Amino acid sequence: MSYYYAKIVSGDFEAVVEKVHAELQKEGFGVLADIDIQAALKKKLGVDFRKYRILGACNPPFALKALEAEDKIGIMLPCNVVVQERENGEVEVAIVNPMEAMKPVENDNLVELAGEISRKLQNVMSAL
Repeated sequence: MSYYYAKIVSGDFEAVVEKVHAELQKEGFGVLADIDIQAALKKKLGVDFRKYRILGACNPPFALKALEAEDKIGIMLPCNVVVQERENGEVEVAIVNPMEAMKPVENDNLVELAGEISRKLQNVMSAL
């Protein structure tokens, strides 16, 4: 199983980013961070890079449960979502697979929680 879910989404890059925000919200996630990699690489390195955004999505009730089950799980939070422009102009969305991401933690209390979060994130992908 892969560490991410991904799909090509029709539409303008910014419109896809907005759609991702909206679909995450429907599943109870807020976006804590929106990192514009293209702008950061241009500013810091003077490099031209394709449109690439990292959205740090958080569902507060699930985050609290995870932190209560494993105090250092914050290292793995929030759930990252990547929206990137492909070479052919298509827009791809990729979301972390929490079931795979939690395997190295080896905490049985997180397995069910990761499954619930995975279902919500798969709902987001299906809606895009």
